[in-house]
Amino acid sequence: MTRVIDTVHCDADVASSSLTGSALKGVRSVVAAPENEMKRWRRIFEANAKVVIDGEKYLDPDSFVNAIAPKTDSTKIGRAQFAILFRVADSSKRGLVSWDDFTVFETLLKRPDADYWIAFQYFDVDSSGTITFDEFKNVFLANVGPSAIPFDFDCDWVKLYLGRKNGTHVLGYNEFTQLMKGLQGERLRQAFKHLDKDQDGFIRPEEFKQIILEIAGHKLSDAVIERLPTLCTLTPSGRISYSEVVAFQNVIREMDMVERILREATAKSKDGRIDQSDFLNHSAAISRYALFTPMEASIIFHFAGRGSREKRLALLDFAQLLDPQWRAPHEVLEANEVSPKASLLQGILKSAYGFVQGGIAGAFGATIVYPIDMGKMQNQRSTVVGQMLYKNSIDCAQKIFRNEGLMGFYRGLGPQLIGVAPEKAIKLTVNDLVRGRAMDPETGRIKLGWELIAGGTAGGCQVIFTNPLEIVKIRLQIQGEAAKLEGAVKTGAANIVRQLGVLGLYKGASACLLRDIPFSAIYFTAYSHLKKDVFHEGYNGKQLSFLETLGAAGIAGMPAAYLTTPADVVKTRLQVEARQGQTHYKGLTDAFVKINKEEGFKALFKGGPARILRSSPQFGFTLLAYEYLQKYPWQENKAEVKTALTTPKRDEMSRIRARNALKILLDVHGDFGRRAANFSHPLVKPAYPTTSPSKTA
Repeated sequence: MTRVIDTVHCDADVASSSLTGSALKGVRSVVAAPENEMKRWRRIFEANAKVVIDGEKYLDPDSFVNAIAPKTDSTKIGRAQFAILFRVADSSKRGLVSWDDFTVFETLLKRPDADYWIAFQYFDVDSSGTITFDEFKNVFLANVGPSAIPFDFDCDWVKLYLGRKNGTHVLGYNEFTQLMKGLQGERLRQAFKHLDKDQDGFIRPEEFKQIILEIAGHKLSDAVIERLPTLCTLTPSGRISYSEVVAFQNVIREMDMVERILREATAKSKDGRIDQSDFLNHSAAISRYALFTPMEASIIFHFAGRGSREKRLALLDFAQLLDPQWRAPHEVLEANEVSPKASLLQGILKSAYGFVQGGIAGAFGATIVYPIDMGKMQNQRSTVVGQMLYKNSIDCAQKIFRNEGLMGFYRGLGPQLIGVAPEKAIKLTVNDLVRGRAMDPETGRIKLGWELIAGGTAGGCQVIFTNPLEIVKIRLQIQGEAAKLEGAVKTGAANIVRQLGVLGLYKGASACLLRDIPFSAIYFTAYSHLKKDVFHEGYNGKQLSFLETLGAAGIAGMPAAYLTTPADVVKTRLQVEARQGQTHYKGLTDAFVKINKEEGFKALFKGGPARILRSSPQFGFTLLAYEYLQKYPWQENKAEVKTALTTPKRDEMSRIRARNALKILLDVHGDFGRRAANFSHPLVKPAYPTTSPSKTA
């Protein structure tokens, strides 16, 4: 057929008056990208283009791969396989990609159907806009090794799309997309029929493995590939039926939906585990029609359970099926193995850094809320008989400011900051330690009872530092008011410590334990469930934002602070040095009884609102700082399932579409791309030799 418009290369110099030149200019204007994209593409091109001809830079296959391959990838597609796309970008068929070629290719990747469009161009060798029978067959055979299972191009399925060999019908773009979608199924059917020599509907395990490696090897982890022959154990015959092969292919094809069902079902499960029935029930619940058959569910649990299909499995068990790059834990440990001396040193440094984390986080939170803490403490003080020191928290703040000025709100902050480092280090470390011991290593779940025990234990351990700290802080805080009203001489923290002695520093420790144990038990449990159940941390790989982390930490402090206010009131009364006219308390029980009798039950909750205002933001900022500090420099590698569904999309959409286009070609045969380096299509000859270009340094 005579061409209406002659072939013109993107970087060719054509006269603007010609029909071809006008058409090319029109195409360029239509596909023109915004300037910011052009700058980014130019930067990528200049950074990778190493071949220079007559002052112009070009990309060779290797540099082209560096320019378009995703930087991060959760699949098994190697970077070298992206060279297969070079042939699509190289519109001049000369073995080099110019700047104009690169801009056209990048613009092409912006199409929502870029993956199928690129695959179409790969098969459309003569760039005619259609694919003939010969083109389809030649491209297919050129990318398949001689040991591959043969494909019958004369089958009825191919004829439905392409017609007979004489080319009575050709493929347009839309027909091509449907052909590619169904090609893997036809390849599977023909491969099974070819290997089923006896025509009894069964093949041997190693033959099944050969089929899957050819059409889906890039989608499976090495662990699953090694276990492919074990599929024969599902039936007594010891061989694999066609229905099982089709079921396995359906599982691979719907792997994204499999992962969604597994994640949602395990998240809703009380113990974080599911069985085959749970999987099928959740599948039916989220879809209009049944997505998976019992045989397909059996295959999923067979490979996830390593042959045992009866036990309940956690999401981590399915990792080897969902993640093509999955490696066994012992292999990861061996790869990251360090010398004993280095490991010991790293452990010591990590432990020391953990304490520093707690100190920094605690000091940060304490400094922010210390003025509120001052008002809370003063309002909880014992009253002189017949005299009310403060009407409420606002009145308390006004009197502190009037008597002592702004600095009065920070009186006693020094000892607070000195003591808060070991206190918070012990509290946070003990909580993490107990939770880590009680947590299911596969599901990451911990029972509610153990959550309360972990928090309570942390709260109890911190009293070793909390009680001396608090009694010194409280006595420093009340000095300002006493000095103003009574003319008393202010003393420092050292004098207070000498006056109290070692035993005196632990006065009111029972009330402190009564406050801190339930506070930490409530707080850490509420914080964990707010993150998981309200803000959905970890759901499909979600990481909480700054405000979500702060919100969870702050909200958790509200019930913990208010419900433990009575113990805090009693502790304050026991630790304050009683003056003339004030009630004296003999101990914990005596304080509870006298406060209730003399001031009423409401007095036990004095300073409750201020305690919420103090504890909520303090622990909010403390836990926020702690969460962020934990990421550096030793971020804990938690056992989790990372796939394309959960991995943050750090790559540009164009790179993702380039990878998806390669996936479509690899679905035809796993050798696509691996043979690309040696592939020169017989229908196309290079425009000129590629041995002349010089390479820049």
